Amino acid sequence: MRIGVPSEIKVHEYRVGLVPAGVRELTGAGHEVLIQSGAGLGIGFPDAAYQAVGARIVPGAAEVFAGADMVVKVKEPQPAECAMLRRDQVLFTYLHLAPDPSQARALLKSGATAIAYETVTHNGGLPLLTPMSEVAGRMSVQVGATCLQKANGGSGVLLGGVPGVLPAKVVILGGGVAGTHAAQMAV
Repeated sequence: MRIGVPSEIKVHEYRVGLVPAGVRELTGAGHEVLIQSGAGLGIGFPDAAYQAVGARIVPGAAEVFAGADMVVKVKEPQPAECAMLRRDQVLFTYLHLAPDPSQARALLKSGATAIAYETVTHNGGLPLLTPMSEVAGRMSVQVGATCLQKANGGSGVLLGGVPGVLPAKVVILGGGVAGTHAAQMAV
């Protein structure tokens, strides 16, 4: 199978559909992997890191979509990307279709088979959503700490406190994956 990874074009999205370790697994299993030039730069992976594990670097998203049997992304396809999908193609990404009926219509029109990471289940769990919830939980504490800084309009209280000053109080709503990881960061 030929698997393609375009650069993410959604605003403030820096992740990439596959890291070099994943590409190594796929090429080792006999698949061909196309990576859009620069796709990994946002997380510190230059094209050379992908080439070293067998990926072929292509200049743009059009070449990825035209050449791939399966397109692997992180975020939902933007309208320009939906327009490049085709009937004999598989799209594997987070889709978040519920609040976006126009995206759902565009995907239906493309005829592509779209698989949403957030709906993949295994043994009653959500194995592809869990890692993102772990990251979100951990980041929530960092974001909260940043918001507490005086320069950001906060009270100036440090999460861990300092001698003679009590630490900030952290309130976590929920005990799922995100809440559990937030609690681990907060203690």
